[in-house]
Amino acid sequence: MRATPAMRRLVSETRLHPADLILPVFVREGAGDPVPISSMPGVVQHTTDTLKRAVTDAATAGIGGIMLFGVPERKDAIGSGATDPDGILNVATRIAVAEAGDALVVQTDLCLDEFTDHGHCGVLDGNGYVDNDATLERYRDMGVAQAESGSQLLGLSGMMDGQVTAVRDALDASGYGNTPILGYAAKYASAFYGPFREAVQSSLEGDRRTYQLDPANRREGAREIELDVAEGADVVMVKPAMSYLDVLADAAASSPIPVWAYQVSGEYAMIEAAAAHGWIDRRRAIEESVVGIRRAGADAVLTYWAVELAGWIR
Repeated sequence: MRATPAMRRLVSETRLHPADLILPVFVREGAGDPVPISSMPGVVQHTTDTLKRAVTDAATAGIGGIMLFGVPERKDAIGSGATDPDGILNVATRIAVAEAGDALVVQTDLCLDEFTDHGHCGVLDGNGYVDNDATLERYRDMGVAQAESGSQLLGLSGMMDGQVTAVRDALDASGYGNTPILGYAAKYASAFYGPFREAVQSSLEGDRRTYQLDPANRREGAREIELDVAEGADVVMVKPAMSYLDVLADAAASSPIPVWAYQVSGEYAMIEAAAAHGWIDRRRAIEESVVGIRRAGADAVLTYWAVELAGWIR
């Protein structure tokens, strides 16, 4: 049953399709040209003009969607740019939606970390800790602002308690009851986010271990997924992907809604770096890594290789 490529293809248990892939896209305010991200070879911070080409390429490749991240010029303690209609993420959303039409799902990251001068995912209290409830109020406003800009799915990545309920209530009250929510339910405090911090020019002070999950905890991930489902999430996320395949498999086995996984910046950077040194076969490693995530149960995968991989498997 393994003798020929055709036979192996015939009996394959896991298949990749372009529609299963979502491309994370960074858009930088004020940029005149795309800005390469040194720790993520091949990935750039787009201008609002080059974003249009990125959306067109994604649509042509047949991938399922794009996830937008904004890189603002100015930051403050409460992340005001996140709710400004003229903030970079909301501007980029309108551009991407107009360019994409019905060809793919334009999604937006709903988190304050790109917009705060301290780099945390929420508002800080007087002691320097994230104030969960004050942050939820910002998320409510951010969710409505993104929906007004045309976002077709909100990716709640901040890991605040009650974030799905808060944003769902705000959307419903503002007439956006049909806007779906992706809950980053099992998001771990991982070392593999390093290159992403460069990609969004993070101002992070300290770390996020008080609100992201402990990498040692598997059952806690399952509990967080159950909570997001109960709060009304339409999709749940496991992040990162490759070091948390057990958590992903648990979620896929129990969740009544779609389960996605994010192949994060550090996972991308490791494969690119090893391939650049000739230590691994780049294409095979990329394909195998994404197949492994799908095999573990992900219904869709956010990956920086989405467009390139789609071209290989079409």
